[in-house]
Amino acid sequence: MLETGQQAPDFSLDTDTSPFSLAEHHGKNVVVFFFPKADTSGCTKEAIAFSSLHAEFEAANTIVIGISKDDAKKQAKFRDKHGLTCLLGADVDGTVCEAFGVWVEKSMYGRKYMGIQRATFLIGPDGALSHIWPKVKVPGHAEDVLECLQAGG
Repeated sequence: MLETGQQAPDFSLDTDTSPFSLAEHHGKNVVVFFFPKADTSGCTKEAIAFSSLHAEFEAANTIVIGISKDDAKKQAKFRDKHGLTCLLGADVDGTVCEAFGVWVEKSMYGRKYMGIQRATFLIGPDGALSHIWPKVKVPGHAEDVLECLQAGG
């Protein structure tokens, strides 16, 4: 897993609306939240929570992007179904997940498998990681990220 103070891994990927490149957002704060799968219960609640705070994040000079391994078409369906306002990145080959260290071994009912660990990264205007939430619990998380941002990262 990455550490605060490090430069965030540069990445580019397709979103449900257009290509996204971290380098193009230098000078802004960027919230990157990784979620396991579009349109599942926890992921939907998390994306709705970030979307509901869209104006507040925008006022804080912040772009919010959620990333999963779902393709852009599935992300677009997810956005439309729930009226989401945050960007939704399609990391189909998993390179961004790998770079951020969130592609991990998980276990459910005794079965081990690889999947995305729900995690959030706050990247400052200089491209450095200013805060990391490594194992996110969804309730209240988007509000915590906004408070951290408003308190100066």
